[in-house]
Amino acid sequence: MLTNKFTISKLTLSSITHLPEQGMKKKDFIDDFKQYYVHLLGRDEHTSSPFYAGEALSMAIRDRMMERWKATHQTYKDNNCRRGYYLSMEFLMGRTLSNAMLNLGVTDTVTQAMYDLGIEIEELIACEQDAGLGNGGLGRLAACFIDSCATLQLPVIGYGLRYEYGMFTQSIVNGEQIEKPDHWLRHGNVWEIERLEYSHRIKFGGRVEDHLDENGKQRFCWVGTNDVLAMPYDTPIPGYQNGTVNTLRLWKAVATEEFNLDEFHAGDYAEAVASKIAAENITMVLYPNDSSENGKELRLRQQYFLASASLQDVLTHWISLYGKDFSQFAEKNCFQLNDTHPSMPYPN
Repeated sequence: MLTNKFTISKLTLSSITHLPEQGMKKKDFIDDFKQYYVHLLGRDEHTSSPFYAGEALSMAIRDRMMERWKATHQTYKDNNCRRGYYLSMEFLMGRTLSNAMLNLGVTDTVTQAMYDLGIEIEELIACEQDAGLGNGGLGRLAACFIDSCATLQLPVIGYGLRYEYGMFTQSIVNGEQIEKPDHWLRHGNVWEIERLEYSHRIKFGGRVEDHLDENGKQRFCWVGTNDVLAMPYDTPIPGYQNGTVNTLRLWKAVATEEFNLDEFHAGDYAEAVASKIAAENITMVLYPNDSSENGKELRLRQQYFLASASLQDVLTHWISLYGKDFSQFAEKNCFQLNDTHPSMPYPN
């Protein structure tokens, strides 16, 4: 039967995912850089922008973290260790390429590899877009915290929001600051991995109804909600030259349906995508202006969205390992909230 022919056994799947570790010598980086630059990105010697060279190098560096990332996750699972979860509305990570090379201990090797290709490593580092996930001290504290956890080999996952726009970029014109949108994801993010299989449904609004179950016990149901999907994007967080790679999981808000087809065919194009726009607004901008009631409500939605998605994620992981026995949950899990912004986990 066809179903038998196309069934992938666990042994086969394991052999697919367990790849040989990439080399760490200069020639290895040169070969991988060329592979990505030419065959994946489709560039050649006539490409003048250093952006694509930076992308190719980032992919080569990211490859070196993948096996370590998977091994770290498996080690935590095998040792059944207590896990920490760090929730923050900000993560001011800085540029990832230079940090990844430093933590892998390959900065000098990669610098020489790029030099042999006629490329200045500083130029590639400078062309990387800063992640618009934080604003100041609070975000930098969060970034240092999860970096330190990886270096100390602590099983900690960071949870945050994947903002489409940072607060703003600035330019000085005639001595005055001019603010412009910070669309840091315009060209994508080579360091993140979309994890559709771990999406969660977030409920807003609605009402509570009660009823009696088959045993005559009163039950309460949350109905009539406006739902949004929380889609996770994972970023590797390498420890300093210790083989550990932890995870930063960022949530993106997406609509349960892209658009209303009936409204679209009726010619009401704005209404057809209204739910999509309303959903995406939750993770559109880092710290929306809260001088209006709409702004205050949006900030509250952001905080609830982060709390609900993250807690659902933790509980789903627990149930996958231990079923619905929560007797040891408190002993195996702890939560750290960065300031008061992500305080919604308490009522949740």
